[in-house]
Amino acid sequence: MLRLTHTAMPGKLQKILPKKNLPLIHQILPVFVLAAFAVLASFLWQGHKGFNLWDEGYLWYGAQRVLLGEVPLRDFMSYDPGRYYWSAALMSLWGDNGIMALRGAVAGFQAVGLFMGLVLIAQKSAPRFKFPGFLYLLLSAITLMVWMYPRHKLFDISLSILLIGVLIFLVQHPTWLRYFVCGLCIGLVAVFGRNHGVYGALGSAGVMVWLAVKSGSRRTQPGLMEGFLLWAAGVAAGFTPLLAMLLLVPGFAVAFWESIRFLFEVKATNLPLPIPWPWKVSFDSIPTDEAIRSVLVGVFFIGILIFSLVGIGWVLFQKFRSKAVSPALVASVFLGLPYAHYAYSRADVGHLAQGIFPLLIGCLVLLAAQPAKIKWPFAVALCAASLWVMHAFHPGWQCGASGQCKAIEISGSQLMVSPEVESDVRLLRKLAEEYTPDDRSFVVTPFWPGGYPLLNAKSPMWEIYALFPRSEDFQQEEIKRIAAASPGFVLIYDLPLDGREELRFRNTHPLIYSYIIEHFDRLPDSSNPAYQIYTSRKPAR
Repeated sequence: MLRLTHTAMPGKLQKILPKKNLPLIHQILPVFVLAAFAVLASFLWQGHKGFNLWDEGYLWYGAQRVLLGEVPLRDFMSYDPGRYYWSAALMSLWGDNGIMALRGAVAGFQAVGLFMGLVLIAQKSAPRFKFPGFLYLLLSAITLMVWMYPRHKLFDISLSILLIGVLIFLVQHPTWLRYFVCGLCIGLVAVFGRNHGVYGALGSAGVMVWLAVKSGSRRTQPGLMEGFLLWAAGVAAGFTPLLAMLLLVPGFAVAFWESIRFLFEVKATNLPLPIPWPWKVSFDSIPTDEAIRSVLVGVFFIGILIFSLVGIGWVLFQKFRSKAVSPALVASVFLGLPYAHYAYSRADVGHLAQGIFPLLIGCLVLLAAQPAKIKWPFAVALCAASLWVMHAFHPGWQCGASGQCKAIEISGSQLMVSPEVESDVRLLRKLAEEYTPDDRSFVVTPFWPGGYPLLNAKSPMWEIYALFPRSEDFQQEEIKRIAAASPGFVLIYDLPLDGREELRFRNTHPLIYSYIIEHFDRLPDSSNPAYQIYTSRKPAR
């Protein structure tokens, strides 16, 4: 049960509301207002700043196509369907398919995640835990908000927070119903991202084993096998929307299983990057503030792993001793290990931000119970370190610090973007105006899926984000789609991703690359040597 610091309610409101509802209002309303205010403030500050033709464009394209009746995975390369239908539903409600409508839909989901995170920090996690005052909640909100990056991944970040809440819900009172509800929520989460469903399942497995250790009488809670069966039934129920799509949407089942098979084919979910260990930072080669940031990034990478490994050992040790443990700690450490794997799968700041929330919430909940001389120094240090690491990555800060952002109209909204992005947008619009009259198709590959929603166009290729090598059969199917669409121009971003030559488009998709060279004419001049621009070959007279 939540218990906020004393907050007087207006006399009129006290007369209107029944007395039995006053405690709930006192507990939930301030947390909700803080979460909503934090998200709104961030949106007003940087909602109109920055634009990403890469990953943000990937999400935007999918939302636009769903609005037009297409199906994720079947009709275009995509994440799992949930996030697209959430975005499309709100964008449809607003009557807008533009980038700001998408960002508004994502911010709505972010507010849900932040609200859940603050409720978890605020709740009474153990008998000796006291609800932190408003100042501590505000400090926590700043810490969580600064890690909510990048904005096109706020679905994933919010899902990780919701999973923590679900596992805490189970640990607090492991009843028959709560096992089922826990599974139900994890099934729903998997509709938005199957990787989060897997992480939730792994975290649940750890929690259920922990609950079964020296559980005593089973009259008040199910045993391990009974609990697992209830949980599995809940997962199936929560996963019903996607199961219905598999059964009822023609072609979706084939596309869904193919997307799973492809993961086993490439044997990876991400393109790996070297882990930024803090001891590898050279203070001589980079500015001091950047070096400190790099060290802190490395410390956070180590922290998410140590927190989970040590935490799992601790909660098991306490369980064997029949000692009480904070439910938030139990949930965070068992969920932290799967999310640490996600952060390490591509060890950059963006993936660290998506894997760090079990650590953040676990630490903030634990600190809330400590004496002031421990709570405040460590909470302030965590917030300060988070701000130092993350502030420079937010588009609002980048535009303000550089002073170089340029105004440009995108989907009816005025955005402030970097000069490079402004140049890229102008290039795409110029090519479309010159070579795709009457809404003729075009191809932009492999890294700019945002080019299609920018110009309200459909991609001729299913694979709108061509990062991994593809088989000959797959490439032949894509070639058929390109030939049928007869695009007016093709732009190939000839970049060795992560500096790896084998990841150039010509090496990951050699058959498609050869087809383009053979059937299109390359323009001699380009604003960027990496931009290979080809135009439709005119028939010989």
